[in-house]
Amino acid sequence: MTPAAAVVSFVVPVRDDAACLRQCLESIRRSDYPPELYELVVVDNGSRDDSVDVARRYAATVLEIPDLPIGQLRNRGSQEVRGEILAFVDADHEIDPGWIRAAVEVLEDPTVGAVGALCTAPSAGTWVQLAYDSLRARQPGSRDVEWLGSGNLAVRRKTFQQLGGFDTGLETCEDVDLCLRLRAAGHRIVNDGRLRSVHFGDPPTLRRLFLGELWRGRDNLRVSLRGPMSLRGIPSIAIPLVDLGCLVLVAVGVLSFRREGLLLAAVAAGALVGFAGLRAVRMTINSPDRGLLALAPAFAVAIVYDVARALALVFRHRHHRARRG
Repeated sequence: MTPAAAVVSFVVPVRDDAACLRQCLESIRRSDYPPELYELVVVDNGSRDDSVDVARRYAATVLEIPDLPIGQLRNRGSQEVRGEILAFVDADHEIDPGWIRAAVEVLEDPTVGAVGALCTAPSAGTWVQLAYDSLRARQPGSRDVEWLGSGNLAVRRKTFQQLGGFDTGLETCEDVDLCLRLRAAGHRIVNDGRLRSVHFGDPPTLRRLFLGELWRGRDNLRVSLRGPMSLRGIPSIAIPLVDLGCLVLVAVGVLSFRREGLLLAAVAAGALVGFAGLRAVRMTINSPDRGLLALAPAFAVAIVYDVARALALVFRHRHHRARRG
């Protein structure tokens, strides 16, 4: 497999997102890679807008499969391709022209099982999106990582099939699970900054952030406990559990209507705020604007993120694109 010969198959899931899908497919078409060496497979999850028409206008193979979790959509799409490399790019992403060539180059190394990059928020995004983006600790260049998101990921088709694809029992965190299994099988996962992707689906408001993490956090603990465990993975398990305990103590203390209970609630609330404050400081360090003005929006995003991830352990919430009837 060489950069001049590898066939790359893009699998793009979509639901009611025609405008973003158009941007996504257009960005792929701008790639500096021979067009005969890549293909587009769009898996439509029951869209009621013109997503299917957009996909066909870009000569994509279209699979219309309604009402399935995204992992199953990607698995089905991967069964309809001819390429030796699977490129999983979500409809609300836009990739750089050099994305394909960089992915093929990195995957020439037989020790690498998957390559991608942490996505970026749109430059004209809301303050919530820009602050949320600082949760991603991006570093320049190429380096081994433990996990990458499946909205911006390339993997050898043979390796993907050997692992059985994405876990169809998961509604979210299927990318974390796949990366855990890749590493357990002895494969490296590489974050390469050349696979740059802008994610237009980052939450634009605190409400959308809360609901999104309430949905996304459901399978986080379940997947994280599957192992292999690492020191870096411990906070994603411990912090939601501790935060949930703090929220319970706050509720119990307030509802007791007693001085001791209110004191307990204050201590628990202080701990919750303290954890969010530490996260906000790290976010500010990751932010291009490291001044004090960046700390306030970072803290707002951090506290909403932490509370949602904690409540996700006991409450279930459907994805914002899910339909109820």
